[in-house]
Amino acid sequence: MAVETIERDGVVADVHTPTGPPRGVAVLAHGAGGNRHTAIMRALAEELTGRGLLVARIDLPYRQRRPKGPPSPSTAAADRDGIRTACSLFRGDGPLIVGGHSYGGRQASMLVAEEPGLADGLLLTSYPLHPPGKPDRLRTDHLPQIRIPTVVVHGTSDPFATSDELTAAIELIDAPTRLVELEKTGHDLRPDRRPTAALTADAVEELLLKEDSR
Repeated sequence: MAVETIERDGVVADVHTPTGPPRGVAVLAHGAGGNRHTAIMRALAEELTGRGLLVARIDLPYRQRRPKGPPSPSTAAADRDGIRTACSLFRGDGPLIVGGHSYGGRQASMLVAEEPGLADGLLLTSYPLHPPGKPDRLRTDHLPQIRIPTVVVHGTSDPFATSDELTAAIELIDAPTRLVELEKTGHDLRPDRRPTAALTADAVEELLLKEDSR
């Protein structure tokens, strides 16, 4: 496995390349408080590359502009543009999977809802279904417009969604879905202490890399 940092066309990414011909490509974006170097991003990239995918973990445009702090709602569209550009830059011969952790996954899900042909599969880890303590502010309006197979990875102690809330939300997606739950695990998914990356990669292989699911 080789890792190369690429800065091109407004995209900043660490790209993990498998030893053999890639089975496909995954473009992953980080959560609101992080960057492409967070533990969950590195763990997912290493595991998925071990399963034969080329993986690009990207810094979203807002993070490229400043090293710390949360994104602004006013620049969310620019973050989606950054994901779109990365998908175009790294797309190969196999299926393209797009997604990410929390905010990054949410923006990716909104992007594929707007552009169903952008990717072949969607991977969402710790989807921020609502702000903590505010279950009435659901971020589900775009979910019925998603038309590609989707894997969702959720910690049962995540304050951004209960398991029941997330299960109901996923049912809105108009495509095959797979929910991976990690018991007694919070929003960060603890990839250092839980089999988060391996379970995620299992679901990706089973749902997103099968020809008959696309």
